[in-house]
Amino acid sequence: MTNIGAGGVAPSLIKASLSRTGKWAGGIAFVGGAVSDLLNPLAPFAAYIALVASVAAVIIAIAIVLRLVLAAKALPALVFATSAAAVAGGVYAVQKETNSQNGVIASLVPAVAGLQQSMGIVSEKVARIEQTVTQTQKTVEAVKQSTDTVAKKTDEIASTQQQQTQQTAQVQKTTEEVKKQAETLAAGQAQQQAQTEKLQATTEQIAASIDTIAKGFAALAAQGGAIAEPKRPDEFYHNARVYELSGDMLNARRAYLAFAGFDVDAIDPYTRFATLLRVQDGKAGAREVFGALSDKGKALSIKLVHILQFDDAQRLDKLNAFLAANADFAPAYFLLAQEFSEDRLGAQTLADKRNEAKALTKFMSYEKDGGLLKYFVDQTQLADWLDRSRSRLAALGDVLDPSRFVPTLTPMRSNQGWSMTISLPEPATAISWRMGDSGPFTDTGFLAVNDQTTGKPMPNPSFEMPGSTVAGIIAVKYLDIRGRETGPFDIRFDPETALQQGDKQILDQFWTSWIAFDASGNHGLVYFTQMLSYRCAIKEVHYSLNGATLDKSLEIPPCDKKDPYSIPYDYQPYFKVADSVTSMSVQVTYTDGTKSPVREYKRQ
Repeated sequence: MTNIGAGGVAPSLIKASLSRTGKWAGGIAFVGGAVSDLLNPLAPFAAYIALVASVAAVIIAIAIVLRLVLAAKALPALVFATSAAAVAGGVYAVQKETNSQNGVIASLVPAVAGLQQSMGIVSEKVARIEQTVTQTQKTVEAVKQSTDTVAKKTDEIASTQQQQTQQTAQVQKTTEEVKKQAETLAAGQAQQQAQTEKLQATTEQIAASIDTIAKGFAALAAQGGAIAEPKRPDEFYHNARVYELSGDMLNARRAYLAFAGFDVDAIDPYTRFATLLRVQDGKAGAREVFGALSDKGKALSIKLVHILQFDDAQRLDKLNAFLAANADFAPAYFLLAQEFSEDRLGAQTLADKRNEAKALTKFMSYEKDGGLLKYFVDQTQLADWLDRSRSRLAALGDVLDPSRFVPTLTPMRSNQGWSMTISLPEPATAISWRMGDSGPFTDTGFLAVNDQTTGKPMPNPSFEMPGSTVAGIIAVKYLDIRGRETGPFDIRFDPETALQQGDKQILDQFWTSWIAFDASGNHGLVYFTQMLSYRCAIKEVHYSLNGATLDKSLEIPPCDKKDPYSIPYDYQPYFKVADSVTSMSVQVTYTDGTKSPVREYKRQ
């Protein structure tokens, strides 16, 4: 292996490389220099080759010195690079020296210049080709954009189609669900119909069973005495009544509990048992016993009687809830009526009376065709409930008539305005009113006395309005003795009609004051001052003297609606009569077309 020192390469090796490589490397370098000179119009290729070859020569030399490569292998490359750098550098230096744009050879040889010109044509064609390629690229980009747009539209169409497909699938799914629901509903209706038929059959069986128990109870009641070893429901109920009436409450209680164990859905045994329990254990004890029975049994009668053991408002709420769930359980209506009865409340409001009447009317409606018999074992108890219902409905009268028992207004006109008096169908604790169908209500206030019915200050039944009030609606409402608001009631007010009716009422009531002979010592004069004061109700006045036909008339001045009771200053409220006149007959025709009786007045 050749030995290379730190100071350089062995001279023998360099000489051998130059002898082998120098010939062809110099030739190639010369040819490259000539070609780069020929192509100089296009670019300074000689400078490029010189720069690249120089850099390559430096790198190879460094590699040899640092022993990164074998000198024997790297020297030929170093010789070639050095030769190429020297030749290309020389060509570039001559070009710069001669300032030749087309190269040294072209300046010396004209034929070479022609060749360069041909190459320029080729270059122009190449430029055109490049321009065409550029335009083609732009066209390709435009086509690409169009393709992207089409792809985007295609994606949108595909998305829309997909949404439509999903919607179609959803509609189909919904249709199937509706179909299933319809089928489920139909099945439910069929099941409900079957349950209804089954319930009806069960109800008929229960009715037949209670009828049997009722007949057995009636037979035992006629027989009298307790049954030594009772087994049937009617026997236990019979024994309970016998023990209860004889004062043996312990055995009565046991017998009632035994009857309840049969879960018979009849009302009277449980109401009597509850009465016994309340006497012995109080309402709380009765509530506890019936709560346990209600949890064990299914009979609605037990659950209903359990509700009756609660207090006041809670009891009423539970009763209403029971009826909402069991609207055809007839005994509940009689028991609901008791919640509003005079016996329960003491003093009834109009609303209480109406609620009682509604419940009793509903209860009595089940009497037709023996519809109440199935709820009673002891028919005497049913007869008692029916008698009490008829008696109360007769006492309540037409309380359910919506046109009755409503407030009324009595207007009274004076020269100062209107005084309105309210008449209520029941005692009240407060009264308020308003003009029109909107706006706040105004309280009438209170009088300085107490109402004997309520024990509270009596509300003022009247209020004032100006004389200029026009026709309209007056709304009235009030609080009853339990503080419940009643109304508002809309009452039509027509000032002209009210004035005429008020004046007519006064004229009819005080007709003896129509005519006055020789008043206040004015002999020979007949005064009709009162008719003038209330003339707004008068259309005509006919009269006669000494019993003749009504052949004369009084000229009455027109009504002054702004000042209705004043007499015009230029009108004389009297006329003269002879001393021979001993009587006068008068008949008034009112503005509503009615006529008064013929009134006769004697001269004293």
